[in-house]
Amino acid sequence: MTKRKKALDPAVRVEELRELIRRHEHAYYVLDEPEVSDAEYDALFLELRRIEDERPDLLMTDSPTQRVSGEASDQFAKVRHRSPMLSLQNAFDEAEIRGFDKRVHAAVGDKVVYCAELKIDGLAISLTYAKGRLQRAATRGDGTTGEDVTANVRTIRSVPLSVTPAKGLPDLFEVRGEVYFPIAGFEKLNREMEAASKPRFVNPRNTAAGSVRQIDPNVTASRDLQTFMYTLDPAGPARSQWDVLNTLASMGFRVNKNRRRLDSIDAVIEYHAEWQRRRGELEYEIDGMVVKVDGFPQQLELGFVARSPRWAIAFKYAPEEAETEVEEIACYVGRTGVLTPVAHVKPVVVGGVTIRNVTMHNEAQVNEKGVYVGARVIIHRAGDVIPEIVSVKDPKPGWKMPAKCPVCGGEVVREEPYIAHRCINPFCGAQRLERVRHFAAVMDIEGLGYATLTQVIDRGVVEDPSDLYRLSKDQVKELDGFADKSAQNLVDRIAASSRPELGRFLYALGIPQVGQATAQLLAADFGSIERLRDASEDNLRRVDGVGPSMAHEVHAYFAGRGTELVKKLLAAGVAPQAAEAIGDGPLTGKTFVFTGTLETMSRPDAEALVRKLGGKAAGSVSAKTDYVVAGLGAGTKLEKAQKLKVAVLDEDQFKALLPK
Repeated sequence: MTKRKKALDPAVRVEELRELIRRHEHAYYVLDEPEVSDAEYDALFLELRRIEDERPDLLMTDSPTQRVSGEASDQFAKVRHRSPMLSLQNAFDEAEIRGFDKRVHAAVGDKVVYCAELKIDGLAISLTYAKGRLQRAATRGDGTTGEDVTANVRTIRSVPLSVTPAKGLPDLFEVRGEVYFPIAGFEKLNREMEAASKPRFVNPRNTAAGSVRQIDPNVTASRDLQTFMYTLDPAGPARSQWDVLNTLASMGFRVNKNRRRLDSIDAVIEYHAEWQRRRGELEYEIDGMVVKVDGFPQQLELGFVARSPRWAIAFKYAPEEAETEVEEIACYVGRTGVLTPVAHVKPVVVGGVTIRNVTMHNEAQVNEKGVYVGARVIIHRAGDVIPEIVSVKDPKPGWKMPAKCPVCGGEVVREEPYIAHRCINPFCGAQRLERVRHFAAVMDIEGLGYATLTQVIDRGVVEDPSDLYRLSKDQVKELDGFADKSAQNLVDRIAASSRPELGRFLYALGIPQVGQATAQLLAADFGSIERLRDASEDNLRRVDGVGPSMAHEVHAYFAGRGTELVKKLLAAGVAPQAAEAIGDGPLTGKTFVFTGTLETMSRPDAEALVRKLGGKAAGSVSAKTDYVVAGLGAGTKLEKAQKLKVAVLDEDQFKALLPK
């Protein structure tokens, strides 16, 4: 450490120390090339902390001393991502990756360059920076909404608290990547757990996820987590994934050095095989390789399908397999009455996770694989996540779905043309439990887990979701595991969920065929629960994305028991927030559809602006659409617009339609 010949002004010295510490942290935690000894670093850090203690007016939120500051709340706030955090389609063998390559070339021509990056087995994270300072960190969640884990992520030393934004970036930008637990640190933690006579953690990936979601940021800080970043949104002047990675590295983010640009799928397959052989050399776990079309113009041309980009794929390594024995085939009843067979197996560790249950989906699948009680089976985790029976030694088809519901004893039928078997007793206790569980999960009522819901339903306190809003603190206190404060907390959380967005409310009702996306479409089109409840099938069918079958199910739901449930929920104080009314302005009568990522505003903000100015923001393209606004990564909506000859605007052209 350089010695000063004379004392500096504290304000000057603070800035000098911060800059030195940031440089040394970057060298140590990001570049893995320390420039000073631990003792020298500690001396700088202690000096900075001393000055800040003496001069609180000089303390800044992005100071290295503020990585751990205060505690995270006991409920992580929800964060809506600027643009969806998409998932990737998987390829598990050479034939599938060549199929991906063939589709890419068919769409964009002969010359394609791929960017190949190791697929880290960690937790996806999103970092938002405002004018260069870390503003928020969020988990992926469901891809649209994640959890605010800023206090914990600030403790990860490879995450810069402040950066100098690359030229061309706006004041607000987002960086995405992976948080992981280095293998050496994970093994050290398990040794400490054993020494304390506590259970070992199962694998680094799950432990990293749990560490990021700790109530106390000091626990997160103690875990020595690491990061690799790979996405910049917006990308600024970058015109390829390779440019993005270099830009991130130049800004001080930790970027994996094990990456390569490759000009053929043969080279990709060879690189994939190389790292399959060399996995043991790495200080972190990988489960494959992410292969991306490098150039942004070609990415834009390829677009998206459902929730995945067509220009990227996860080229996974073959999942680990293990052999075990089936002890029982039980049937579980869902909220719609569908019976799902589940094979209970002798516990076996697969890919670091202990497997006890394997879902078999339906009677046909059980018999196609020949599963039976006592069968020796080979299990793997599909996509390294979902347990699956790969094969059966000495298969024996012939298993039958029970004729009576295992929960209520009601009749079980198979309705043509469906494969599933269903309990047709609408008062089935299992269905009631699952309907309430679904409602509580969608309404995001923390603390209403399986055990708690089972108790309130078994005691007759709750029969349907509306009864949740009538629960008193005294009723909750009588449940196992609750005391005065925890009972009040649960009642408060339930009350806090009583003003949901209309789309969330519709999805929570569990209307057949109505998923999360369709619920939002219906909410946007009808604007209120009353208008939707009174809609005819013809009115429902005119909504983009709603076909005859779905329209029939929605209409039948509100013509039947659904209306009674909605009335009870409203009477209990639940007040769905009507969709924002369409204003009157220069866009009146015009229908817009947004696709891809906009650079200067989020898609929800753009849609809200259209409605405010009198227009309609639809979820899908039809002949009634006036304009499709295409941002980076536009997908099937752009293709459909071109086929229907709907006018396509870029972001600047869209903004030109807006009043000055």
